[in-house]
Amino acid sequence: MSTETKTTKRARRPFAVRNSKIHGRGVFATDKIPKGTRLIEYTGEIITWKIADRRYADDGERGFHTFLFDIDGKKVIDAAVGGNASRWINHGCAPNCQAIGEGDKIFIESIRAIKPGDELVYDYGFVFQERHTPELKARYRCLCGAKACRGTMVAKKK
Repeated sequence: MSTETKTTKRARRPFAVRNSKIHGRGVFATDKIPKGTRLIEYTGEIITWKIADRRYADDGERGFHTFLFDIDGKKVIDAAVGGNASRWINHGCAPNCQAIGEGDKIFIESIRAIKPGDELVYDYGFVFQERHTPELKARYRCLCGAKACRGTMVAKKK
């Protein structure tokens, strides 16, 4: 009588986390990624903005950096707690990915074909009610290097 060992193989992801020229760590394609591929869920602890503001005081002096992703204006995902590789995907003004919200979940999907070695980026598009002063834009400075870089992660006012 033979016994069968059941093994569960985790699907190999087509990307890896490495050092980035854009900012700190980044996520890079290791294989061809077709347009429309759901790559990863942005995971972490779901908290209120009130809690996030207490955790991450913004003194306005230094460039602001957190792993927070707004869900609906009231709740936010804090990827510093229970996050995965998605937290290392940098901002880019010429994105090859986008964030898609589904309820309390955020997924990162490719919006064009991506070649091995390309860094995965999406437009953070930070939205502020206050006036978009040069100081505000500089605080959220973009270093993506795209030809059409707008110099900031702040979204254009509509």
